[in-house]
Amino acid sequence: MTEQQLPAWADPSVSPARLDAQGVSRRGLLRRAGLFGAAFALGSAATPALASPRGGFGGEDPRLAYLVGDHHVHSVYSHDAKYTFSQQARAAAKYGLDWMVFNEHSNFGHAYHGAKLEHAEILKARAQNPRQLIFQGLEWYIPAAEHCTVFAAPGPHETDLLTQFELAYDGKLLGYTEGSAGAADTARNEAHAVKAIKWLAEQRRSGYVDDVLVLANHPLRLGIDSPHEMRNWRDAAPEIMVGMEGAPGAQGAAIPGWRGSTSVRGEYENKPTAQSWAGYPADAFLTYGGFDWATATVGGLWDSMLAEGRLFTITTNSDNHRTVFDTWKNGDWPAGQNFDNTGKLPDPVNTDTPQPGSDFWPGEFSRTHVGVTRYGYRAVMAGLRAGRVWLDHGHLLDGLDVRLKRDCDAGRGVTLGGRLRVRKGERISLYVTVTTASRPNPQGILPELAHVDVIRGAVRGPVADRDTWRAPDTRVVQTRDVSGRKGTYTLRVPLTAGDESFYVRLRGSDGNRHGAGYLGAAVDPNGPVPHEPGNGDPWADTWFYSNPIFVDVAGD
Repeated sequence: MTEQQLPAWADPSVSPARLDAQGVSRRGLLRRAGLFGAAFALGSAATPALASPRGGFGGEDPRLAYLVGDHHVHSVYSHDAKYTFSQQARAAAKYGLDWMVFNEHSNFGHAYHGAKLEHAEILKARAQNPRQLIFQGLEWYIPAAEHCTVFAAPGPHETDLLTQFELAYDGKLLGYTEGSAGAADTARNEAHAVKAIKWLAEQRRSGYVDDVLVLANHPLRLGIDSPHEMRNWRDAAPEIMVGMEGAPGAQGAAIPGWRGSTSVRGEYENKPTAQSWAGYPADAFLTYGGFDWATATVGGLWDSMLAEGRLFTITTNSDNHRTVFDTWKNGDWPAGQNFDNTGKLPDPVNTDTPQPGSDFWPGEFSRTHVGVTRYGYRAVMAGLRAGRVWLDHGHLLDGLDVRLKRDCDAGRGVTLGGRLRVRKGERISLYVTVTTASRPNPQGILPELAHVDVIRGAVRGPVADRDTWRAPDTRVVQTRDVSGRKGTYTLRVPLTAGDESFYVRLRGSDGNRHGAGYLGAAVDPNGPVPHEPGNGDPWADTWFYSNPIFVDVAGD
């Protein structure tokens, strides 16, 4: 697959006068990273990484640019969505996305008809939008659990891979759902999910596709993704099952006066059922600052997985089906046609009346930033796999660069998703470079970052109880007040390696809504909190999160 035309902000032939404020800002970040024009097209071959001067310690990290994307977008090829490919691609371009995944729901109509029709439109969309990376994906109904994004690198077998997978491993199509007929079926269903991920790994190893990735979607929406299932998926093929949504789509669900008095951001409006994992508290079914409880709880489920010393990436996305305040509605079916026999909804028609919806357009509110060394499909997938990821809501930041270095080293250190090897007692420093928002967001608000939180957790290795969701030694260790700071600035956070290996990750917000974290103020004194039902203006409560950096502590 040939790489695509550079995005406008990375293309030297595009004058700065033709870029908006954020495009100019991104171009500046790219220049500072040492990647611009040909250097970005050629990647690390043109800009070699600077290695740590000492073998065995420290680390090395390539120069990175961050591409903004969304791995969870629906179109007329999903039975419950509404928009055409061109509508979604135009919106994504308007809001600054570099890459997106059309992630259509699995069902027989899609498998037998829609996927191939969709692929033809994907090819057209790629040709019409040469500055965007457009993936074809599938929203997999995981046997015994929730949903996942599955997507492959473009190539001759990308659609065949998805349809083979859909028919052989989809829980909805097979009837392999949680609690259908007792414990025996549940065990069978969970094992089939693991088998599915291993099958994808084999397709990559054999070269049938260049690459394929899986990300769990809205993991705690129904409470049916148990901790042991998530660990089983990860362990089946860590290079394939790389992470989960840290924050779901449907962020417009609780705009005051819009959907009703019980509405919650993310449409996390459920209660525990017989299918839910019994170990989750009722509070796990809510969002906190728009983020899933598994991610938002310091010392919670995400941290308990990271405390094993293994990366598990988080993302955010639109899950766009129906955009808030949009005036389009689904078109009417011709006689004799339906989704099962066509695999495609009729194109939508415009009205003069706002239609029901909970979502934002791709890139309008939720953004996943992936660090890459060059521009292209496989580069995005490699960045996701490596964990070079941070995310924000409401366009809170223009840029974030994170480096962890040994104080005695002159190198650039390691970045998000990476590992730094140090000696016991050694001094290290975390460098956090923030580029503040340079323009009003789509709501007309100029976002302002109020604080940056540093979260640290001990790494203890694999857990004995694979259903644990706590990391008792993870907590917020430092908060930096950055209110009023503008432009690009760097925070230096001194750290000391103790006896144990550990990880650090970052979080921050606009400062509008805070409270004691779910596990108490001693763990998280100023964390995100749930909003009052029906009163969750997402633009007034925005956060950023980063992936971790691991520190492996060696003996004297």
